[in-house]
Amino acid sequence: MESDKPHEECGIISVWSPEPADVAGMLHLGLFALQHRGQEAAGMCVSDGLEVRVEKDLGLVSQVFDEARLDMLRLPGAKLGIGHTRYSTTGSNLRFNAQPLTVRSSKGILAIAHNGNFVNAKEIRQNLLEHGAVFQTTNDTEVMINLIARYSKLSLVEATARAMRELEGGFSVVLMDRHTVLALRDGNGVRPLVIGKLPNGGWVFASEPPALTLIGADFVRDVRPGELVWVEPNPHPQSLSLRERGAEGGVRGKLCSMQVLEPHPTPCAFEWIYFARGDSVLDSIGIHESRVRMGEVLAQESPAQADVVIPVPDSGMGAAIGFSRASGITFDYGLYKNPYAGRTFIQPTKELRDLKVKLKLAATPAVKGKRVVMVDDSIVRGTTSGRIVQLLRDAGATQVHVRISAPPIKHPCYYGIDTAARKELIASTHSVEEIRHFIGADSLAFLSEAGVRQAIGGPVCLACFNGQYPAGQPDEETQKEALEQA
Repeated sequence: MESDKPHEECGIISVWSPEPADVAGMLHLGLFALQHRGQEAAGMCVSDGLEVRVEKDLGLVSQVFDEARLDMLRLPGAKLGIGHTRYSTTGSNLRFNAQPLTVRSSKGILAIAHNGNFVNAKEIRQNLLEHGAVFQTTNDTEVMINLIARYSKLSLVEATARAMRELEGGFSVVLMDRHTVLALRDGNGVRPLVIGKLPNGGWVFASEPPALTLIGADFVRDVRPGELVWVEPNPHPQSLSLRERGAEGGVRGKLCSMQVLEPHPTPCAFEWIYFARGDSVLDSIGIHESRVRMGEVLAQESPAQADVVIPVPDSGMGAAIGFSRASGITFDYGLYKNPYAGRTFIQPTKELRDLKVKLKLAATPAVKGKRVVMVDDSIVRGTTSGRIVQLLRDAGATQVHVRISAPPIKHPCYYGIDTAARKELIASTHSVEEIRHFIGADSLAFLSEAGVRQAIGGPVCLACFNGQYPAGQPDEETQKEALEQA
């Protein structure tokens, strides 16, 4: 079923402590809270100020980090580290593309973890190669770390700010040397990043607030679009002008910031539609509350004559609640999701694809003899939606009305979401009526772009729906595959 959903590319986290702490343990917990953002690889990098250790591999956080591997990262004097969960677009050389990535430079060892995409990575990579850079991976994260390393005469903060000005796209990044951590967000704030404070005065940066909560950090604020933040371990002034930076916190571990890029906030709408955890709040907007509002607006825009509203678990839950509230139609659980099915990699024959859906979902008696409204967050290729509709009919549903809490996906994402190629996006080549016929529904309706904006309540990127890319795009669609996404 995952092949018929857009996929987030990764989750990132960093920790800085003013005193020796179980940094690996905190990162480990934080990555569990970000597991939904990437399930194919996980990694951590930890330093005590002298030594830097990295552990990463394919698999879920629980599979990659057993006690032996965690012990390898538990440096007695560890004070800082970064972590990453990853979803990959391809399986080629995946282990080499796992993050954090590290590089030796004139600044010492640098490590980076990245969520998003640089749309001009191909050009910058070529320029770096011509100037002697060596690349070990095929993802664009390595482009940024090599770009930072190239500015050997600048401080790490200044080099990072310079790199931010050269890179285009939608991205959030955490990076570290042996002494400090930095975090940054592109000028549009496409990918989320939040700041938390530990009880001991330490700092945490993470993709979503639940990662802060799990390790005992208090939410402070979101990293602003175009902002670079970093921890200054001591009070001594560095080369950066005080006029260019702000600071908060005490003498030990001062959090400093610089507005590097002019902010034009257009965060990714899919964070609220599907990707982010329901208990997250991003850019001051609650995820679950937004999803409920999407369902309410959807019911107003596209009502249905039905007996029961059911979600496609788990992604359609919030919108189905909202649809039920606004329509007055009873909410029920018409589909049961098998929590033990896991990720199934089955060869693409029709029979086995059908089995894949049945392994994960089963219809409940709540749909028998009923006119059903089935609420989901998106349709990419349409294949899975069609199989679920048939599953409901086989269970006795007399009608199946499909309602989608997002507009039709017609364009690929260049900002770190693994959407299908445009030719594989059913909405790019088929009308709503043609899609309805393809999936076998009695009716089909999508939430409007205006409805998305109304439900979220702020400016958002809708490029995958309307083709308007706020943070730039490659010259040709084929460049989407030029570098593997991060």
